[in-house]
Amino acid sequence: MSETLAKAPKDAGAETAPEVLYEVADGIATITLNRPERMNAISGPMLAKLSQDLLKANADPKVRVIVLTGAGRAFCVGLDLVDATQGSGIGSASQAQSVSVNLDLRNTPPTILFNLDKPTICALNGAAAGYGLDTALGCDIRIMGESSKLAAAFVKRGVVPESGGTWLLPRLVGWSKAAELIFTGRTLSAADSLALGLTSEVVPDAELQARARAVAAEIAANAPLAVQSAKRLMRMGMEETFNDHVHHVYLQFLQLVRTQDFREGMTSFLEKRPADFHGR
Repeated sequence: MSETLAKAPKDAGAETAPEVLYEVADGIATITLNRPERMNAISGPMLAKLSQDLLKANADPKVRVIVLTGAGRAFCVGLDLVDATQGSGIGSASQAQSVSVNLDLRNTPPTILFNLDKPTICALNGAAAGYGLDTALGCDIRIMGESSKLAAAFVKRGVVPESGGTWLLPRLVGWSKAAELIFTGRTLSAADSLALGLTSEVVPDAELQARARAVAAEIAANAPLAVQSAKRLMRMGMEETFNDHVHHVYLQFLQLVRTQDFREGMTSFLEKRPADFHGR
C-alpha cells in the first residue's frame, strides 16, 4: 500500500509542526494536510489525525461544510515511501505484517470520508497522486487550481488503488475510462480532469482557496439538515433500486417538514429575505 515517492528532504524544524491543521470559521471546517516539505506525503500519524479531524467536524453542530486541502505546492503525493523504504511507516514490511494481522479499515480516512454526513470539498492546490488521488475522489466536490494534476500511478508502483479508487473511478467516469486511467497509471491535467467530470471547476491557482470557501459558504447558507439528508440519500441511491429509493426519500421528507428549518425556509421565501437556518 504505497504510491508516489516524496523526494524532498526532511526539514527538522518543520517536523515539529502539526501534520494536519484544523480550523472552523463561519460554519466551515478547513482541514489542511501540513507536511509541505514532503509534498504532504502521508505518514501514519497524519492518517490518524486526519481521521480524528474528519470525525470531529462531522460531529460538530457548528460545522456545515468541510474543506480539505494541502499546504505548499501539492495536495498529497501519496503515502510516504521514504519512510517505508527505510523500514518504517506505511508500506514497510513491519507495518504490512501488523496490518495483515489487525486489519480494520472502519476508522481510516477513505471509509470515514464516504460515511460523513457533512458535505466535503477538496481544494486541490497541486498534485494528487496515489493515496492523495483516492482521498480527493472521496470528497463530494473537487475544485482544482489550474496547475493541479491527478495521478493514478498505482500500477507504476506495483500496487492497486487501495483507498477507494477502484470503487469510485468507475462510478465517476464509467468503466472504460476508469480502466484506461488505472491500467495505464496516467496523469491528468486540471483541464483533462474537468473534461472527464472529475472536478467541478478549474480556477487560477491564486484563487483556489477563495473559490473553495465561496462554494462552501454557499452550501453552509442552506438548511444543514436538508443538505445532510440529501447527501445520505445520494449515497444510498448508489446501491438501491428506484422503487426502494423513493420510499427512503419520502421518509426523509416527512422528517424534514417537521423541522424549524423547514418553516424558516418557507417563511423566508414568502417574506423575500435570506433564510436563517439553525439545524433544528
